[in-house]
Amino acid sequence: MVDAESGRLVPGAGAILDRLRGSEFKNELQRSSVEWNSQVHASLDSLQTDLSGARRQLDATASPLGLNVVAAGTVPFARVTSGDATADPRYRHMVDEYRQVADEHLVCSAQVHVDVPDRDTAVRIMCGVSPSLPPLLALSASSPFWLGADTGYASWRTMLWQRWPTAGPVGCFADAADYDAAIEGLIRADVISDPGMVYYDMRPCDHQQTLELRICDACPRTETVVLIAGLYRALVEDARVRLERSGRVCDGRHEWLRAAVWRAAQSGLEGDLVDPVTRLAAPAPTVLRDMLRRLRPTLEAFGDWDTVRVLLEEALARGSAAHSLREVAAEKGLLACVGTMAAETRGERGQSPAPGAVRQPVAGAGGTPPGPRPLIRRRQSAADTHAAAQKGGPRPSPREDTTARRAQTEKLPSVP
Repeated sequence: MVDAESGRLVPGAGAILDRLRGSEFKNELQRSSVEWNSQVHASLDSLQTDLSGARRQLDATASPLGLNVVAAGTVPFARVTSGDATADPRYRHMVDEYRQVADEHLVCSAQVHVDVPDRDTAVRIMCGVSPSLPPLLALSASSPFWLGADTGYASWRTMLWQRWPTAGPVGCFADAADYDAAIEGLIRADVISDPGMVYYDMRPCDHQQTLELRICDACPRTETVVLIAGLYRALVEDARVRLERSGRVCDGRHEWLRAAVWRAAQSGLEGDLVDPVTRLAAPAPTVLRDMLRRLRPTLEAFGDWDTVRVLLEEALARGSAAHSLREVAAEKGLLACVGTMAAETRGERGQSPAPGAVRQPVAGAGGTPPGPRPLIRRRQSAADTHAAAQKGGPRPSPREDTTARRAQTEKLPSVP
């Protein structure tokens, strides 16, 4: 939440939440953010509609209070203080334990949950999905500014986020028991206080049958979230199928992943990325188009090919949000940059498809698509977003999903 006049981050979440109805809106570690969880979605089009509607609702609630809602990794103007944390025992412990790391955690991220058959599968396919996460970070990059200065990074949120003890690439685990034992070891070592403080770039969800993406910045444009959700769902399904066929998806080498994340945070879409296949430097558009080609069969099976292909080309033509924000700042100043973030968050732009205008997905030739894995709740705060994908069967209520996720450092202008 930012002041509409000064553009500064302000602790206005309480006033907003007092006026909002619905369990999908929650507070976060810092009182400058509001968390939102989407419904469960099977199509990218319905996710877009849900997300756009939630942002309009937040904006309509914040505006009479003199506040703007901004969905971005960071905002240019913020006050670093331990006094703006939400009055909650868990959050208070985090502030006391992690000090400056918690005080400066004024960030927002977009998260996506994708349905998986079981927790063992979720853990075993992480190795197959992890190499492709840095390009998704590059697509989302929207945080070039911090405390009034240009950081030289497309996603400074990533650099702030990586200071937490469990942030970064997830590594390899044999199965769910192996993963859970590692997390329990961190708790026994008093590094973290609960499983919700596991801030890996991707993790199996503790309260529902999903694999959660956590690497991305919050995105001013809703279509960027939709694009990332479509690609991530395809990556998870592709890894699941490969695991089913061969019994393994990991080559045991992950030492390069942290460097690949750093490169994506630094470059965004405007420089080179580390190609997840060759592990060599390559232009971001090349890396992403190659990923799209590899995922085409899966995207077609879900009916997402047309939507994702068009949204990716539009994103590459437009450039990262970080690049666009730098252009606005250079021409009009940082305050105008905040205004642009707020306008894009509420959908005020000509280039962006309206909620119902996201291309209707079509099934690929040669068969009936498998039951679509719904894109599940995506959370958004005064700058945050969170999407997910799930298949069939009973789902936890938004209240259950939100409550369990509050303990995570998932994104947000200040919450782990």
